[in-house]
Amino acid sequence: MTDIVAEKLKLLPESPGVYIMKDEHGHIIYVGKAVVLKNRVRQYFQNNRSHTPKVRAMVSHVADFEIIMTHTEVEALILECNLIKKHRPRYNISLKDDKSYPYVKVTVGEEYPRVFLTHRVQKDGARYFGPYTNVTAVHESLKLLRRLFPLRTCRHLQERPCLEYHIRRCLAPCAGKVTKEEYDAMIRAVLLFLEGRTEDVERELAQRMAKAAEAYHFEVAARLRDQLQAVKKVAEKQNIVTGAGNQDAVGMARSEIGVCVQIFFIRAGKMIGREHFLLQGSEEESDEDILTAFLQQYYHRATFIPQEVLLPMALPEAERELLEAFLQEKKQQGKVSLLCPQRGTKHDIVAMAASNAEKYLADEAARIKRANEQTLGAVEELGRYLGLKTPPHRMECFDISHIQGSETVASMVVFEGGLPKKSAYRRFKIRSTEGKPDDFLSMREVTTRRYVGLPEDELPDLIVIDGGKGQLSSALEIIRGAGHKDVPVVGLAKQFELVFTEGNPEPVVLPRHSQALYLIQRIRDEAHRFAITYHRKLRGKRNLVSILDHIVGIGPKRRQALRSHFGSLARIKEADVEELSAVDGMNRPAAEAVYQFFQTRKEWRGGHLTL
Repeated sequence: MTDIVAEKLKLLPESPGVYIMKDEHGHIIYVGKAVVLKNRVRQYFQNNRSHTPKVRAMVSHVADFEIIMTHTEVEALILECNLIKKHRPRYNISLKDDKSYPYVKVTVGEEYPRVFLTHRVQKDGARYFGPYTNVTAVHESLKLLRRLFPLRTCRHLQERPCLEYHIRRCLAPCAGKVTKEEYDAMIRAVLLFLEGRTEDVERELAQRMAKAAEAYHFEVAARLRDQLQAVKKVAEKQNIVTGAGNQDAVGMARSEIGVCVQIFFIRAGKMIGREHFLLQGSEEESDEDILTAFLQQYYHRATFIPQEVLLPMALPEAERELLEAFLQEKKQQGKVSLLCPQRGTKHDIVAMAASNAEKYLADEAARIKRANEQTLGAVEELGRYLGLKTPPHRMECFDISHIQGSETVASMVVFEGGLPKKSAYRRFKIRSTEGKPDDFLSMREVTTRRYVGLPEDELPDLIVIDGGKGQLSSALEIIRGAGHKDVPVVGLAKQFELVFTEGNPEPVVLPRHSQALYLIQRIRDEAHRFAITYHRKLRGKRNLVSILDHIVGIGPKRRQALRSHFGSLARIKEADVEELSAVDGMNRPAAEAVYQFFQTRKEWRGGHLTL
């Protein structure tokens, strides 16, 4: 315990609030709440034997702490949630990647509201639904909503209908093609739909359809009929599970890879969706503490609070009452109950959520196992087949690309632990073979530039040359000549994936369907892709310059300026005289010359003269 901590412990108040633990660098490592700050904070620095290993580790790093007093424990809980979300302390249980979850936003404050995805919840009067962890499902839901309800998607109302109106994806409120009352009715239906109240949506659509038909507005009635049928199809997929009411059913599962919490969303007696969440920092915590931390953090940022939250286990009474008060304050209307059902339909729903959480963890464990087999397992397997002393953790692979000797380039890709490390990729413009194809000379140049003078401790565990015996011999001549005697070098033949090793006349044949073969194929394909990409870029620049060579008054400096400013030939061809004149080094006559050059050739396209 530091002197600063000892002094502050004497001054702690007997009031509710939040305490913030910091390490010697001033970083926040833990945030907690307390009914009585004096008692709670002092507990950390007393009775060390009764603490869990996690708490002992956290306390050993505490060099200072701060407190923030609040009027009530509910205020302390809200403040704790805010601070955890902002600082993501190391020793707090936290939802994984909670900042990335999207919400559906309905801009009800606008004259003609819009519906779209957002990652930020603001106090701007809009309605938010979420958060959602399944981004694909959210996009599908938005597509469905836009098919059902042709709302505007533009940020600003235009003066005339756009393409969306002409393809019947918008009713063009900008041009007065739909009344404010009809548009508002669609927004009400969207809100009901997002709340899961499909029966209310059906009832309102049926009433509006009948009124439109009575008024002989048959086109409107037909559109409402189609919307009603689509909503009914969606409703048919939802099973009635509790009869009535809004509930969230929470299930939880633990395994060696972590903790997963699954929530089933039940609205008006129908299960309308589910989400799963992974929790970090929960290895040594009790199930009750994990569940409490999850409820606090999830409902702190949730946009809808149901009347009931069904839990897989009972929480301590004081904690349950605090959470209920917190939820009721956030909901602002109606009571919120935290229940742990022991039997019946509600119990079955919680059990189903828990089994889904278990299934997710099992699937995740299987995925991690497969990923390890394809990465670290494949690295170890490759090392065994090649007879290496140690697995090749870092591998560097080279490939040459050119067209009949022009724009010859080489690529070097790096794999570490079986995964690409793109920050370490390099590409080389070969100078020694310009104008004449010579892959052997190109390989000698690139290996010279890479390995001559390279310290031994920076060498990879394996060098892969994309080519057969000739390419391998060229590379070995340079690498061994540079004094690197121990680094393994192999050549990969383009046909049959035969691996040639140093000093062996016969190639190593990796077994079909082996992870080692798949790994070396991935490395070779990545090196080829990287080389081709660079080659095409250089070829495109060369072609751009060659076409500009034909324009009178455009020399090397102006060609370079045009290429740097526009980036592609297509953009230069589409530019007008004013845009061309604005390029550094260009003047009006030169810009007109470029413009007229391309305009003339456009006129000749019908005569097969194209660029």
